[in-house]
Amino acid sequence: MVSNLLVRIDMSRGTFSKGQRRIANFIEEHYDEAAFMTASKLGEIVGVSESTVVRFATEIGYSGYPGLQKAMQEMIRDKLTSIQRIEVTTGRIGDRDVLDSVLNQDIEKIKRTIEEISKEDFNRAVDAIINAEHIYIFGVKSASYIASFFGYYLDLMFGNVIMLNTTSKTTNFEKLFRITDKDVMIGISFPRYSTMAVDAMNFARERGTHVVAITDSMVSPLVSSADSILIARSDIASIVDSLVAPLSLINALIVAMVIKRKDEVKETFSKLEQVWLEQNIYASHLPEEKTDEK
Repeated sequence: MVSNLLVRIDMSRGTFSKGQRRIANFIEEHYDEAAFMTASKLGEIVGVSESTVVRFATEIGYSGYPGLQKAMQEMIRDKLTSIQRIEVTTGRIGDRDVLDSVLNQDIEKIKRTIEEISKEDFNRAVDAIINAEHIYIFGVKSASYIASFFGYYLDLMFGNVIMLNTTSKTTNFEKLFRITDKDVMIGISFPRYSTMAVDAMNFARERGTHVVAITDSMVSPLVSSADSILIARSDIASIVDSLVAPLSLINALIVAMVIKRKDEVKETFSKLEQVWLEQNIYASHLPEEKTDEK
């Protein structure tokens, strides 16, 4: 099945009616506008009925208009500027309650992640990480926070993590140049995608390293370099990156590794607990016992 929307349109153009050709032309020239229109609005703009728009979607291989709309949104997700994201987000939420809208959108992203993620790739990534000599994790800008969270726990468990979380290409590649086929490389990036993430993953792939991509879509530029592809949905058009689903995915990866290396991790954390206790790292949650003085 052809996944690229514009290729689908070109392949089906010979069968289009006059109205469908108008829809196709508008999408090709203005897909960034059409991506957030209802079928009724798109039909009004190009001068056809809503039902014609729906038939156009099925004509080019989608199950309905939502599938066509999703394809258009995929095309623009890495092209929207911050200003455009503000406008789109404002338009989508409108007068609705912001708290309810944002939380429900995040719930929907987790549901879509559950439906779309490959369990095979998930398990392959877990095995690659727990068997690696060194674990390289790339994440910059907003992705650096979940990359650091992931790296913190992996380093506690295995002690072999190398973080690539600076925007300096020189610094990242000075850390990366020793990577081998015995290591694993985890690249994390969401729209707008980091070109440095793509370069780092390609560099690792060329050296035979198992590469894991944590990204939001199969059209992400990280996918082509990855051996294991983990899709976690992020916000389609918001001024802030929604990282709820990616963080849940990372939580699942950590839990899966703990289960697979249960005895080793238990021994490690037993030693850590002793150090934390000896060094008085954590405050006690129990109040000190008071004595009556007379």
